[in-house]
Amino acid sequence: MPSASAATPIIVNTDPELALWLKLQATPGVGIETALRLLREFGLPAAMFASAPAALQQAVGPRLARALLAPPSPSTAALIAQTLAWCRQPGNFMLTLADPRYPRALLTIPDPPILLYAWGRVDLLQRPALAVVGSRNATAQGIADAERFSRALGDAGLTIISGLALGIDAAAHAGALPTQSGTVAVIGTGIDIIYPARHRALAQRIAAQGCIVSEYPLGTPPIASNFPRRNRLISGLARAVLVIEAAAQSGSLITARVAAEQGRDVLALPGSIHAPLSRGCHRLIKQGAKLVECAQDVLDEIGTAEPARNDLDAATTPTEQSPPAPTPSNAIAPELAGLHAALGFAPVDADALAQRTGLDAADLSAQLFALEMQGLLEVLPGGRYRRLD
Repeated sequence: MPSASAATPIIVNTDPELALWLKLQATPGVGIETALRLLREFGLPAAMFASAPAALQQAVGPRLARALLAPPSPSTAALIAQTLAWCRQPGNFMLTLADPRYPRALLTIPDPPILLYAWGRVDLLQRPALAVVGSRNATAQGIADAERFSRALGDAGLTIISGLALGIDAAAHAGALPTQSGTVAVIGTGIDIIYPARHRALAQRIAAQGCIVSEYPLGTPPIASNFPRRNRLISGLARAVLVIEAAAQSGSLITARVAAEQGRDVLALPGSIHAPLSRGCHRLIKQGAKLVECAQDVLDEIGTAEPARNDLDAATTPTEQSPPAPTPSNAIAPELAGLHAALGFAPVDADALAQRTGLDAADLSAQLFALEMQGLLEVLPGGRYRRLD
């Protein structure tokens, strides 16, 4: 597909053309599979809607042919008018399969959406990309890893793709935002609806510096079934999927499975054998996913360009999933150093720490609180603790 330049300007769809694409998408009974079959049979929507009724009936049957040829309902007409008005606003785009700006990577998946709604830098949709996904209920360790890996890999030239969800997704976007490669959020609602609502500020930053995309019409609310469906676009836009923290039954594993079916590489960060959010990653590694310990491992696997910085190994995850030191070890107060060392990197409860250190309950509680305030330990559900080194 051609790229934008002074010599070869991009030709975008006109309002009447976009209206016909929107009518095709909005026709009851027309899903992606049917729409793609019609486009292969007739070409652009204008040719399809101008075709003889008999030809349409032969392609999709009498009932669906009548629905396609009928005038749009008042609600559909209103949605088309609203969407065309939205497209005229700066920074808003609707990319059809016939648009040169439509992401080339999605053309390689079996079920590309016929329309993509985009808000922000659509040029990012053509760049080499890595999807970073993981648990919504991520630990502090997982958040730190997602931010650091995304920042390092963004600096290395990879656009970071994720889903704007809580936890790992949000951390991946935040880590990639300062990089020139930017970040793309694929959402499961209409592009005019941000979910979860607490991510509105993050979405504004992404739209300003990166891009938000959706395949769903304006006004589509959060529907549970739409989110697994959108995961195929997260993996489809990327060369590979990196999973950071996932429970044994996790939506991130769905993304990883779809990625493998699409021919994308699957990579995973290992963690403690005691951590529930490491089990999904460990399962993927057992099934053949690439075990990743540092950002360079990702680059070695997917063969992207040379890194833009020389600090890729800063995003390193040792065997027990230790994050970067928020405070140098020599800055730990001497009276806290023993407990800090006794924590280890696997979750541990207060009773075990008391046995390891010989501290009484009062001193142990005070020292745990002091380490938490310094960002040197993480409090986990169930009264357990984990060291942040």
